[in-house]
Amino acid sequence: MNKNRLEAFSDGVIAIIITIMVLELKVPHTADFHALLPLWPVFMSYVLSFIYVGIYWSNHHHMLHAVEQVSGGVLWANLHLLFWLSLIPFVTAWMGENHFETGPTVAYGLVLFMCAAAYSLLVRRLIAHHDKNTTLKEAIGDDRKGKISIVLYLTGVALSWFAAWLGFLVYVGVAVMWLIPDRRIEEKVIEEEREESEGTPS
Repeated sequence: MNKNRLEAFSDGVIAIIITIMVLELKVPHTADFHALLPLWPVFMSYVLSFIYVGIYWSNHHHMLHAVEQVSGGVLWANLHLLFWLSLIPFVTAWMGENHFETGPTVAYGLVLFMCAAAYSLLVRRLIAHHDKNTTLKEAIGDDRKGKISIVLYLTGVALSWFAAWLGFLVYVGVAVMWLIPDRRIEEKVIEEEREESEGTPS
């Protein structure tokens, strides 16, 4: 099954998610800069969530670039990921509007945890689907970074029950960890393309 429609649909959904998030930034009714101060929790939540959605979009793009075929099971796994990503605008707004109180911060962490779990499931479905997707399997390896992220999300959720700001710092830390370029898939694809070009007779 061709992967193009899956990729195009996912890109569209992610673009809508970002659009919904930015609409939560309400314009102040006055023209002075002091009117922006009450918006700082909402803005901080938006920045963090924008980074997370961007990370998922980038990794999703590289992951699909490394596969050749998808299946019905992969389509459902991808929809499962998009479902949890689509909840990010809700928990982002809830956390920002309530100034990082315990409940919203816990909910935010749970959604991030489910996004990470859904992404991991999608990767496993892609690897299991077809022998031609071995490029992705070799690039991902044991996915230590992904597993560490899942554990950290749960840690952040647990810490949020005691001090919401601690949980928020953990979520920021995971985002920073993923902002460091992870070129495993990209490098593997480039390596295989180079090998194919070198093996092709002129």
